[in-house]
Amino acid sequence: MQQIATTQTPAATAARLPGRTVLVHDYLNQHGGAERLLEVMHDLAPEAPVFTSMYDPDSLPPTYRAWDIRTTWMNRLPGVTSSHQRYLPVYPLAFEQLRLPDCDLVLSSSSAFAKAVRPPIGAAHVAYIHSPMRFAWNLDGYVERERIKPAMRGALRPLMAAMRSWDRRTVDRVDRFAANSTAVRDRIRSFWDRDSTVIFPPVDVERFVPAPRDEVGDYFLMVSRLVPYKRFDLAIEAFNALGLPLWIVGDGRDREALSRQAGETVQLLGRVDDADLAGLYARARAVVFMSEDDFGIA
Repeated sequence: MQQIATTQTPAATAARLPGRTVLVHDYLNQHGGAERLLEVMHDLAPEAPVFTSMYDPDSLPPTYRAWDIRTTWMNRLPGVTSSHQRYLPVYPLAFEQLRLPDCDLVLSSSSAFAKAVRPPIGAAHVAYIHSPMRFAWNLDGYVERERIKPAMRGALRPLMAAMRSWDRRTVDRVDRFAANSTAVRDRIRSFWDRDSTVIFPPVDVERFVPAPRDEVGDYFLMVSRLVPYKRFDLAIEAFNALGLPLWIVGDGRDREALSRQAGETVQLLGRVDDADLAGLYARARAVVFMSEDDFGIA
């Protein structure tokens, strides 16, 4: 086990989880809604170690450098933080081999693998599910959005069948499930035959205040990680054809391709801090949402 950082930070909230808590997260190489939820979990247990498959400090806010983050052997694989999808077959092994310290509570934040961790004897395991693994349970949509070559698709089918089987077997390691939305709750019931409690991700809604009518801009806004399933490519295609202004906030592995696709009316703004983002939302003509998604924070 590789320990990345040991300095702890004070929690941002007064609430604390009782007892000894361990946090588990799929991977820390991007900053999206799942990571924002993890930050709230960490506020509730600021001394808890965070176990994850990999960690890229340059892809996350500086506050993460003060956390006690511990990675698996996957963190040493070449190019793993920039191209983590190519290592899909080995994630189950990495999480199966993960040995957590004695604790009272394991709190996992999972959209794929973290919920499969084995809790120590006597520890309760609560898994917060952002979604069951999309690539395994919706393979056809995954290969299309990821633009996977036809020659590779045949090889993926038996691999994803095995992944689904493993995914179902590991649900017994979880005592209670929480879902980030009713859509995810329905998937948990359908794929795993388990009940879950919907706990919507925390959002500071008070900072989102509509702008006066005379300050509303003429642009449309999209905010998310720039990854295939968010369907920025489809939005850009539409706004190129319409000639309407589209502003895109976020970063991710599709940025270069989307920049090439963007026409004169489409702007890619990259990462924007929370204060500026609230203003962009307030002045936007409308917010565009293209993907079949989990409807957690969004």
